Amino acid sequence: MSRLFFAIWPDAGAAHSLRALALELASRAGGRAVPPEKIHLTLAFLGEVGADRADALVDAAGEVREVPFAMAFDRVGSFRRARVAWVGTAEPPPPLLRLQAALDQALRARGFALEERAFTPHVTLVRRVERNVSRERIEAIAWRAQEMALVRTDPGSGAYSTMATWPLKRARAGGA
Repeated sequence: MSRLFFAIWPDAGAAHSLRALALELASRAGGRAVPPEKIHLTLAFLGEVGADRADALVDAAGEVREVPFAMAFDRVGSFRRARVAWVGTAEPPPPLLRLQAALDQALRARGFALEERAFTPHVTLVRRVERNVSRERIEAIAWRAQEMALVRTDPGSGAYSTMATWPLKRARAGGA
């Protein structure tokens, strides 16, 4: 069994800005900044998945089509019960919402149990916060999404490894 999730990794510029913001929020709220190699946007958390279901995951992801898109993360806050500080977006781009919805639908159609709560695009930047971070606007961090990835969490070290990626593709001529 492997602990898996689908994610979008930040581009280099966004990764640098998000790391700096993580360190700033950790100094403000206490807690531990998420290491740069773990900063990501989760599209679908799968939890423990047996190796026998890998083909179904690949099939589901292969069904999803969306164009590359830009995101602007422009607000911070924290989730009190989860004790994490995050960065989010006031206006999630429609391609992100379509990508996540299509992936969710393809995974559910193959029998994967996913969270029931509505998708709220955010990136966890600090864990085990000691003080809440009030929701506030920040200077936007631009992020260009080019692909989605299936990611495995190593049960021993907690390290992430990308198992497979799917490029977001441009619309065909004459398409939307």
